[in-house]
Amino acid sequence: MATNDGHGENSPYFEGWKAYDSDPYHPTHNPNGVIQMGLAENELCFDLVREWVVNNPKASICTAEGAIDFKEIALYQDYHGLPEFREAVAKFMGKVRGDRVTFDPDRIVMSGGATGAHEMLAFCLADPGDAFLVPTPYYPGFDRDLRWRTGVQIVPVVCESSNNFKITTSALESAFQKAREANINVKALLLTNPSNPLGTVLDRDTLRSLLKFTNDNNLHLVCDEIYAATVFNRSDFVSIAEIIDEEDETDHFNRDLIHIAYSLSKDMGFPGFRVGIVYSYNDAVTNCARKMSSFGLVSTQSQHLIASMLSDDVFVEKFLGESAERLARRHEIFTVGLGQVGIGSLTSNAGLFFWMDLRRLLKEPTVEAEMALWRMIIHEVKLNVSPGSSFHCSEAGWFRVCFANMDDDATKIALRRIRNFVRQRKGMEAPSKRQYWHTNLQVSLSFRRLDDMVMAPHMMSPHSPISSPLVRART
Repeated sequence: MATNDGHGENSPYFEGWKAYDSDPYHPTHNPNGVIQMGLAENELCFDLVREWVVNNPKASICTAEGAIDFKEIALYQDYHGLPEFREAVAKFMGKVRGDRVTFDPDRIVMSGGATGAHEMLAFCLADPGDAFLVPTPYYPGFDRDLRWRTGVQIVPVVCESSNNFKITTSALESAFQKAREANINVKALLLTNPSNPLGTVLDRDTLRSLLKFTNDNNLHLVCDEIYAATVFNRSDFVSIAEIIDEEDETDHFNRDLIHIAYSLSKDMGFPGFRVGIVYSYNDAVTNCARKMSSFGLVSTQSQHLIASMLSDDVFVEKFLGESAERLARRHEIFTVGLGQVGIGSLTSNAGLFFWMDLRRLLKEPTVEAEMALWRMIIHEVKLNVSPGSSFHCSEAGWFRVCFANMDDDATKIALRRIRNFVRQRKGMEAPSKRQYWHTNLQVSLSFRRLDDMVMAPHMMSPHSPISSPLVRART
């Protein structure tokens, strides 16, 4: 099964990584290299993490202060996970959701990152040939995570810019019906909330309507909430866990059909720790997933460190607040800066990226024209942004732009490059007032003010240039 082409490495999404890897930007060694804006990493709060690690040396078994626990942590442990780790993760998941909901540590199942969590759920919920409904545009890695080794199919639910790519019941019903007519057995609906690549969140009414759809059709609902703490205002995010906790006498939701995929890769910026979580309200799925977790456990050394860090309430509260503020600031720098040259983006309030609209720079509204523009941006502008077609977007001309994986100097250079490129394009129209354009663009903002925003004191970053993305398994 794993010898097929389902890994998706030939996608333009991964092709962009390779372009970066062959010519990586470095401020002194390669200042004209490709800047990586195709990798959704959260590097904006590593100063806070570093400070905590320095002040808490006992949290690591590889320090003089923590070495006393080395033997205990280094030996075999129960594959359920360290109790203190599961308790800390469950508590953190609740904190990220504003303490409006609680999670049971006994339902925390480990996996090798969110990639492992999604594959684990696909194995648990479906047989080869069965399918998941997935709204577009969606994360390209789902083609690998859900399909490659499981034999599961993906049935796209087409969403369009005319309503800001919102998921509608009619679009769901249409995709579901077409799958049935093709004799495809649909087993689940996968939602990404907050969305990758859109950076938007699902509101309470939408979640309830989607849950009703899956419940009425006896489908599993898998909610990928790995970007939950990247929402600029935490009160804006509604977890599926809150919806089922609000269930009243008229709802009758079947909790056995509801599952959450989570990780610490985005919210904490720890993709290298490979901490993925499956949280299912179904006992049989929880038990099956726990057995499968033997193939993708989190090292006990990582569990030990993370349990200590996430149990520090003062640190967690400070981190979450500061992270949201810094992400919002960096998002504003890019979207406002691009707005000055007439480039819009989908209004968003979460994630480590934004959904950039370059439709009017296309020679024609086709995937081929999008790819031609994308190659120009990679090879001439030297920015690796990800084309919308790699996210299965139904409309050509949209690009995902990651903004949290670089320091302030790289931010200024990247923004300058794309602005100069747009200015040089002949025949550029005047900025449009169409609805899909970012509604809060302050196009009168001066260039001097923009530089002030980029170099704001709380945004100064000591981060070194990022290393090759090819070894990073989840974006």
